[in-house]
Amino acid sequence: MPNWLKPRSRPRSVGILLFDGFSNHCLANAVEPLRAANGLAGTPLYQWRFLTLDGAPAISSSGLPVSPTGPLSDDIGGDLLMVICGYDHQTHATPACCDALRAAAHRFDKLAGFDTGSWLLAEAGLLEGRSATVHWQELQSFAERFTEVRVRRRRYVMDGDRLSCGGAMTAFDLMARLIGDQHGEALRLEVAWLLMHETVPLRDETIGSVGRSEAVRQAVEIMRGALEVPVSVEEIAERVGLTRRRLQDLFNEELGTSPARVYRRIRLLTARNLATDTRLSIAEIALRSGYADPSAMTRAFTAEFGETPSALRRVRPDRSVRATA
Repeated sequence: MPNWLKPRSRPRSVGILLFDGFSNHCLANAVEPLRAANGLAGTPLYQWRFLTLDGAPAISSSGLPVSPTGPLSDDIGGDLLMVICGYDHQTHATPACCDALRAAAHRFDKLAGFDTGSWLLAEAGLLEGRSATVHWQELQSFAERFTEVRVRRRRYVMDGDRLSCGGAMTAFDLMARLIGDQHGEALRLEVAWLLMHETVPLRDETIGSVGRSEAVRQAVEIMRGALEVPVSVEEIAERVGLTRRRLQDLFNEELGTSPARVYRRIRLLTARNLATDTRLSIAEIALRSGYADPSAMTRAFTAEFGETPSALRRVRPDRSVRATA
């Protein structure tokens, strides 16, 4: 495991409760960050399974069926239950549904409402006295219906063991925030890069936020654009209008590590992707990731990922952590 990840003895266990009419986009943005985190870390940080109330397949709003592992009532629970609902949420808010959610609250450490899933949690009385959000088209109705909930117009809301987000794109924001909290901001940023979600907020949850520090975003973009011929941290700081010390402080505050460490990680991730996704020679991979000496690249690669590029290529000849369509 990369040495900047927060260690954990077992993968986090995630249940994904689906209702007919759920959004494919929302589901993908909830699950793909977990898959990407596992791939980037090279170890299973997360395990998930799909659930429905009755164990029957759930049909998305666009007609995609998802076969669950089983019914919610049979699930042993875990670290997080995602409740993903889309259209017809009020018809899903039955007494049986509320009973099942209240029972699940005793088996899962956290509950999260995605899209209109927050409506179901609120109907079950699981958001009383909590701050929460919902899909923005339902925000006013949600506030009128559930006066005991502190309704927030935000991309996502985290209130203790109750989480919520407003819809498809905000699902990614919430999951990226969880990854950052649980395994470090650097991994959160890597997941955002991998899935080409460049503007995921760092810590600000309000609508329209693009991150706490524009300077950090710009610095990272400079790093990503200068892989074969790396530039110094001093030059990066000058180009974003900061002193080196101030840039160091911002990176430590927001990403939990130094600019040099982030830059090195970006270059080595490039090398890993080239090792698994291409047939380039190790010497060419070294050059493309900013190392004039292939041996130096191999030593840094081994220190970061626990094996050489050649060994990784042999073990994973057809695998990639790259996003798929």
